[in-house]
Amino acid sequence: MNAETAAALVRGLCIDLSGKPQFVVSDPLAETPSAAGTLSLELDDGDALDRAAEKIRACYAAWKKLQGENSEEPAGEVILPACASLAVSGKSAALYWIDGDFDSANRRRLEKNAVPRKLNAARESGVILPQERAEIVKNKVALVTGAAQGIGEEIARNLAAAGAFVFIADLNTGAAENLSQQINDDAGRRAAFALGVNVADEKSVQAMFDAVARTTGGLDLCVSNAGVLRAGSVLEQELSDFQFVTDINYTGFFIMAKHAGRLLRSQHCAAPAWKTDIVQINSKSGLEGSNKNGAYAGGKFGGIGLVASFAMELVEYNVKVNAICPGNFLDGPLWSHPEKGLFVQYLNTGKIPGAKTLADVRAAYEGRVPMKRGCTGKDLVRALFYIVEQQYETGQALPVTGGQIMMH
Repeated sequence: MNAETAAALVRGLCIDLSGKPQFVVSDPLAETPSAAGTLSLELDDGDALDRAAEKIRACYAAWKKLQGENSEEPAGEVILPACASLAVSGKSAALYWIDGDFDSANRRRLEKNAVPRKLNAARESGVILPQERAEIVKNKVALVTGAAQGIGEEIARNLAAAGAFVFIADLNTGAAENLSQQINDDAGRRAAFALGVNVADEKSVQAMFDAVARTTGGLDLCVSNAGVLRAGSVLEQELSDFQFVTDINYTGFFIMAKHAGRLLRSQHCAAPAWKTDIVQINSKSGLEGSNKNGAYAGGKFGGIGLVASFAMELVEYNVKVNAICPGNFLDGPLWSHPEKGLFVQYLNTGKIPGAKTLADVRAAYEGRVPMKRGCTGKDLVRALFYIVEQQYETGQALPVTGGQIMMH
């Protein structure tokens, strides 16, 4: 039992008790405060997840009694620790600071404030209130790959603007750090945190999720957005290009889902009713194929198969797995880059018969859409918020194509 897994279990316990997102900030080198409010956790190296969750819940029950709390406390009110110390097989392993948002949890860490918190637990009602819809991602922890630019950047900015805490994960760590700082400045709070990752490298992905567990204790939404495209005819394309696209778009999603799923499973063991999400940003090319672009379409078709398969497996842990299949982001760098963009690639490969200029290629693609325009970041983010809000769907591929892809 490592400190990262234990952090996810602690976060799960606090979510389960409160019915609300919680942040668990690890402080591995700090001395345990002497305050009586600290929750002491005792685990063993060989503890399985279920056993560890049981032990943590038992430690909480004993701690609660020490706080003078009993079964007669006001209905709906819960008491949560602000600090928890972890010992594994008798050795001090970590210290966790807990609160309802990242800044508050980090402030407790800096101030060594272990005073317990009392709050009213969230309760479901029979109607959907406007406030609930407005706060669908508020104080939730999200991670977006390929988030330093393009559509990933738009997803990250919109999540942060809606109140989420967002990990900006990207191979370009410098760009991720710059975007994180911009988002934090705009939000006036710590709303984003940069992480470097290569989604095709399993060790890199595992290290990223370990960092997530140390920073926030867990995760509520994982958006697998990182992707690449190299167009080419099946008669001409180099195998190395085909493999490069497949490694990122298909195998990379498998690696992401594997390690996100493990973290979410740990959290679920202590918060069995809490629903979480893995969302793959797929493509309309995953629904209908793409001429002279088989590596990309093939990986996206395969991604939808993975989404459906992972959804069937991970539902046991209350993890929903879905895909969003957007139409073409014609104004984004993937399409409009003056040297590497798809307009240039498709013009050079002759994908659009008769096209003489980049404007001809764009007009051809706009003409295929009933709504006569490309997809935007807002279009996709609305679909993402729907998926998070919807509690009764998993294993779906949601088109956002302006009518270009209709019912099958």
